[in-house]
Amino acid sequence: MSYFDAASSAPLHPVARQALLASLDEGWADPARLYREGRRARLLLDAAREAAAEAVGCRPDELTFTSSGTRAVHSGIAGALAGRRRIGRHLIVSAVEHSSVLHSAELFEVTEVPVSRTGAVSPQAYVDALRPDTALACLQSANHEVGTVQPVAEVAAVCRRAGVPLLVDAAQSLGWGPVEGEWSLLTASAHKWGGPSGVGLLAVRKGVRFSPQGPADERESGRAPGFENLPAVVAAAASLRAVRAEAAQEAVRLRELTARIRARVPRLVPDVDVVGDPEKRLPGIVTFSCLYVDGETLLHELDRAGFSVSSGSSCTSSTLTPSHVLKAMGVLSEGNVRVSLPPGATSEEVERFLEVLPGAVAAVREKLGAPTPSAVVREDSLVVDALGKRCPIPVIELAKVIGDVPVGGTVRVLSDDEAARLDIPAWCEMREQEYVGEEPADNGTAYVIRRIR
Repeated sequence: MSYFDAASSAPLHPVARQALLASLDEGWADPARLYREGRRARLLLDAAREAAAEAVGCRPDELTFTSSGTRAVHSGIAGALAGRRRIGRHLIVSAVEHSSVLHSAELFEVTEVPVSRTGAVSPQAYVDALRPDTALACLQSANHEVGTVQPVAEVAAVCRRAGVPLLVDAAQSLGWGPVEGEWSLLTASAHKWGGPSGVGLLAVRKGVRFSPQGPADERESGRAPGFENLPAVVAAAASLRAVRAEAAQEAVRLRELTARIRARVPRLVPDVDVVGDPEKRLPGIVTFSCLYVDGETLLHELDRAGFSVSSGSSCTSSTLTPSHVLKAMGVLSEGNVRVSLPPGATSEEVERFLEVLPGAVAAVREKLGAPTPSAVVREDSLVVDALGKRCPIPVIELAKVIGDVPVGGTVRVLSDDEAARLDIPAWCEMREQEYVGEEPADNGTAYVIRRIR
C-alpha cells in the first residue's frame, strides 16, 4: 500500500518514535515540581521548547505547546483579537485558509481576501482590506489542498506598516523550513511533519498585544491550560529538528516526483485540470481534477489499487459542497485528487500510480456513463434536467448534449447541486465553450452555456 496523503497527516518519523518511547520513561512527572523527577521532566520540556523555537525562528519564551494545531489557531486568533479589542474586531483572512482559521473568524467581523486561479493571494488585496478597526490579519504559509506557497513576507510587511499583527498558519510548511517575513503570531501542528498527533505550536512575538482567553491557568504562560503531554511534546520537537535536517535534500527529490505527476497526468488521462501554482509550491503536493468523475468512487478505485489519496470533491464530503479552496480558486472540483507524497516516497511508487490512474478514471467514467461524441442537430436551445442529481452527473449530461445544438445555440442545465456553480463554468473553460451565466429556476438554478465550437 502506498500512502500518498501526507498533507493530512505524515507517518510518524522514526526519531519521533524513539523520542516518544524514551520520554515515556523519563518525562512522566510534573515539570512544575521541584523534586528530582519533576526537574528531569522540566529539563525535557525546556529542551523541547528550545528546539522547536529554533526551528520556528522565535525565542523559547515566545513559544507555547498546545493540544493541537487547531487549538493553537483558535487560541492565537482569540488572544490576539482580545489583546487589541480597543482597536476593533475586524479580521482579514484569505479565502483559502484552513477551516480552523475560517471557523474562528466566524465569531468576528471578517473581510475575506480572494485568490487567483493558482490559489495565491495578492499583497495589494491585504492593503485594500485594511481598515482603522482591523485588529488582526491571517495568512497560511502554504495551502494544504493544492500546495501553493503564499507571499507571507510581502503581506507581513504590508501589515507591519499598518500596525496590524499577522498570524501565519504554518502547519503545512514548517517541516520544510522557517516562515520568512516579520510575522507576529505563528501556529503549526506536529502530525503534519511526522510528529505525534495532539501537539500544536503557538508562537507569539514579544510586543504583540495578546490576552489569553478562558479560565486562567499557570501552565504554558496561561495560553494552553492543562498538564503538558510531555512525551508527545518531546517527540514533536525531536522530529521537527530531524525533518529539517533532511528537508533540503528530500525537497529536491519530491519536487522531481510531483513534477513528473503534474506533467504526465494530463497526457495519460483526458479531460484533466492540474491545479495550483506550477512553481511556487510545496515539494510533495500535486492536485488535479478529472471531468465526468465521481471523486468518492475514484478514491475507492485507487484504494483498491493500493493508493491512499484524498479529494476536495463535494461528493467525498458529508456537506455535499465542493472544497472551499477549489471554489475560491474557481477551478474544477469534480473528480478531484490530491497526491501528497511523504518523505521516503519512491520513484517506483509514483510510476505505479501513473500506471494505475488512467484505468481507474476510465472505469469510473464508464460506470457513470461519460459522454461520447454526437453529431445530431436538434434545435437552437436544449434544457437538461439534472435536478436531484449530484456531481459529476450535471456536467456529464451537459457534455452529452452540447454537440446536439448548432454553434451559437444554448444549453440550459437545471441543477440544485452547489458544485454545479463551480464545475459547469470550469468545464466551459476546459472545453472552450461560453459560460453565459445562471438564471433562477424552479427548485434550483439554470446554468446557461453557449456552444462556440
